[in-house]
Amino acid sequence: MRIGVPKETKTLEGRVALVPAAAGDLVKRGHEVWLEQDAGVKSGFKDADYTRLGVKIAPDAAGLYEQGELIVKVKEPIAGDLQHLRRDHLLFCYLHLAAEPALTKHLLDIGLTGVAFETVELPNGDLPLLAPMSVIAGKIGVQVGTHLLHQPMSGKGKLLGGLPSTERGKVVVFGAGKAGGASAALAAAAGANVTVFEMRQDRMDEMMRLGNNVTALYPYHDVVAREVASADLVIGAVLITGAKAPHVMTREMLRDMEDGSVVVDIAIDQGGCFETSRPTTWKEPTYVEEGVTHFCVTNMPGAVPQTSSQAICAAILPWVNKLAAGSDWRNNPALVRGINVEGGKIVHPALQDMKL
Repeated sequence: MRIGVPKETKTLEGRVALVPAAAGDLVKRGHEVWLEQDAGVKSGFKDADYTRLGVKIAPDAAGLYEQGELIVKVKEPIAGDLQHLRRDHLLFCYLHLAAEPALTKHLLDIGLTGVAFETVELPNGDLPLLAPMSVIAGKIGVQVGTHLLHQPMSGKGKLLGGLPSTERGKVVVFGAGKAGGASAALAAAAGANVTVFEMRQDRMDEMMRLGNNVTALYPYHDVVAREVASADLVIGAVLITGAKAPHVMTREMLRDMEDGSVVVDIAIDQGGCFETSRPTTWKEPTYVEEGVTHFCVTNMPGAVPQTSSQAICAAILPWVNKLAAGSDWRNNPALVRGINVEGGKIVHPALQDMKL
């Protein structure tokens, strides 16, 4: 099969879907792999790193999409990509269509088959292609939140971990999955007092084992409002597979936070889990609502493309192999669950009620 890897076009996005070694493995399996010129440069990979392993270079996006049958990229297609996509393309990438009705309609009009990384689901409910980027986003959420609390960034001027004679900072995390768990672990290691809201008992147990400075609670409304009011940093990492994220923090709760506090919405790809969230980019990453700084960048892992590209590639390569091997992939339940759109129709159950 001819596999095409385009250059990512989202604002300040630096990832590439296939690192050279992975692309080389696909070539050895008999596939023809095409890379758009300089698609790997921001991740630290030159075109020559690919060509020495048998990968072919397309001079531009038009040439890349013309050659590719299976299009493997990281982020959802935007204007620069959509003009090149065809009905016969098999698209494999993050799509996050629940928050993107306009993109959904465009893909339906094209009629291609779109398999989304975030909805490839194992029988036990695990999401293997979402997990690595969730962990990275969870860590970035704490790193960025810590920085935004600094006074020169208009923060309240608090050091999260504190030190003798000072208060520790307080972090509230919604969700104890891969992203929320990574946020809680990093914040706890930094010395902050951490409260994690979660509904599953096994995940609450896991959070409590992070340390004596971590508390896991069920998200009763009154308890959430109380904990948010005293938080310095709030991180949202709530996920319903394939569906729009529920709002777990209201504007009213936000009003009770101190000015200069920070909220980070990792769920923004799926519409955001805070009432006051709206998508931002790495070029203009923050805004202020009710005196609280919001960080809602839709491609957080794109800021560390070398790490992110290595991580996502290791996760997706076995699935790329299955997709490239022919129509037998349709016998794989996990990949079939990953289909979001096909032949002009919405396929994934979580998207069936979408208003286009």
